[in-house]
Amino acid sequence: MADKALIQALVEAWGPSGHEYMVRALIESYVRELADELRVDNAGNLICRMGGGGKKIMIAAHMDEIGLVISALDKPGFARFTMTGGLILLSLIGNRVRFADGTIGTIGIEGNALFPTEMPTIRQLFIDFSMNSENGGTVRVGDHAALTRELAVRGDRLIAKSMDDRIGCAVAIEAMRALKGKSLPNELYFVFTTQEEVGSRGARVAANSIAPDYGITLDVTATGDTPKNNRMAVRLGGGAAIKVVDSGHIVPPAIKELMIRRAEAAGVRYQLEVLSGGTTDASAIQTALSGIPSGVISIPCRYVHTTSETVDINDVQACIDLLVALLEQPFEV
Repeated sequence: MADKALIQALVEAWGPSGHEYMVRALIESYVRELADELRVDNAGNLICRMGGGGKKIMIAAHMDEIGLVISALDKPGFARFTMTGGLILLSLIGNRVRFADGTIGTIGIEGNALFPTEMPTIRQLFIDFSMNSENGGTVRVGDHAALTRELAVRGDRLIAKSMDDRIGCAVAIEAMRALKGKSLPNELYFVFTTQEEVGSRGARVAANSIAPDYGITLDVTATGDTPKNNRMAVRLGGGAAIKVVDSGHIVPPAIKELMIRRAEAAGVRYQLEVLSGGTTDASAIQTALSGIPSGVISIPCRYVHTTSETVDINDVQACIDLLVALLEQPFEV
């Protein structure tokens, strides 16, 4: 079963968009002995090559998480902020953030809104980083922060901030472990990408550099299995989600069908994903160079972009198994 200790280390790490260096160092410590070649490009992507010969396959999972950046200082110990990525404002009040130096801040709302029931504006929110009545702390304009929360386990359910997309990184690392020592028919490039939450910038740079024949992205997707929510056929515990379409990417039918065939041949549980909002690094990879056909293996996840993103470990394992089944054989589309 998927390595819970690995997942915990990844989801609890600090790495908002554009500041992925701590996560990258952590991932490098896991993959250094697995890759035939390892490098960091100018966009901060960690690129790990395995094998040589056959089709070039780029496997992308993004390291960054949604975060915020201090835009102005208010009264001593308080600051205003703007977002890096799609924070849900109503979920922020009372949540804690962590800065790169370890400073913890608390997000508050102006006035006496003890029980807010409507979506606040970002202008109403602030961060309290005060140390004591005499010391306002060391936070400065331009400092970045990320939400902070420890991993919780509830049966097969894993709950944490930044499952998006550290769980995709975990799937990639586990696949590398499973493929190590095998005679690979494809030249694999496992890429742990930067700045996905602000426009898939790292993936685009990496795809232009690697020039793969095909791309596979690993990322989370929403579910339709919570109360009064029947807009998606994806559910926790239903297996790996094979993407059909999202708002930025229509998966080539041949790649979708290859994923289905490999899943069925390997006995991997799967479900089909139609996502009406949101996209992944595949949207950038597919338009790199003269076009790179790309597919997506999605990990079902409830409460995306909150501090309680929830996945099922059986789905995580199904995604690992599907990825290995795709990569240990020739990529015949």
